[in-house]
Amino acid sequence: MTGGMTQITTARPGRGDHAAARRRSLRGFAGLAYATPTAVIVVTLFIAPLVLVGVMSLNKWPLLGAPTFNAPQNYAKITEDPLFLDSVLFTLKYTALITVLLSALALGLALLVQERRPGVGFFRTAFFLPGAVGFAAAALLFYGLLNNEVGPFGFLGVKWIGTPNMALFSTIVLVLWRFAGFNMLILLTGLQAIPVEVYEAARSDGASRWQIFTRITLPLLRPTIALMLILSITGSLLAFDQFFIFTNGGPDNSTVSMVMVIYRNAFFRFDLGGAAALSVVLLVVLVALNALQLKVLR
Repeated sequence: MTGGMTQITTARPGRGDHAAARRRSLRGFAGLAYATPTAVIVVTLFIAPLVLVGVMSLNKWPLLGAPTFNAPQNYAKITEDPLFLDSVLFTLKYTALITVLLSALALGLALLVQERRPGVGFFRTAFFLPGAVGFAAAALLFYGLLNNEVGPFGFLGVKWIGTPNMALFSTIVLVLWRFAGFNMLILLTGLQAIPVEVYEAARSDGASRWQIFTRITLPLLRPTIALMLILSITGSLLAFDQFFIFTNGGPDNSTVSMVMVIYRNAFFRFDLGGAAALSVVLLVVLVALNALQLKVLR
């Protein structure tokens, strides 16, 4: 202070501040550069097709020629298709059966190979190995095995895909064989994340195996179970390969799934607008179910 007045000085940014700002700017550009390829892929392969499907669902979209706006006709005629209504009931039935059976089998396998013991690595690999087989190849494999004319199980005289119930049963066996090991691996990851001290404390308090399973394992495994259920239910509602290759929707259209109806409308009837409307409805149902599952299991 000089002569009763206060002198205020303003510090100028030094070279260090400029260098730090430059480094922050470079890190921002580097992060943008890393994120750009992923963003391009997401926009190209997900967002753009999703927008296109939404536009197609509002138009009469011929295979050749210009589309014409006809909303909401594509959505209104969905309920007029008896095959689609039957496919909804069948897909829901198939989803319920697969979700329960696959979850129970995968959890049983995960508990069986949870603890480290001699030979457990072999069984983990053996259980997971079918998951390495492509789904189309697995469907063709089962078709060859269960074919009554050339299959090794044909001598039993059972029409494995000749009746609606047996076709559904055979398809469920195929899906369980293909995905049980994969779901087991998901649950096994969650089981191994549970601290061992929790089990030791429960045993020291005299808890039985059933009490440990119901009061410790299942509650702490809930996030992993939620992930498994989302994958299982979503995959079941979008089932296509197993029915298209293994049963071809038969016999008598008894194993036609919702996605098969969309496929037939698009590539047999050439009704691309109607197929797009069905796809949008199925997407909305999937989003609603996944949101409900996360809310309940959280």
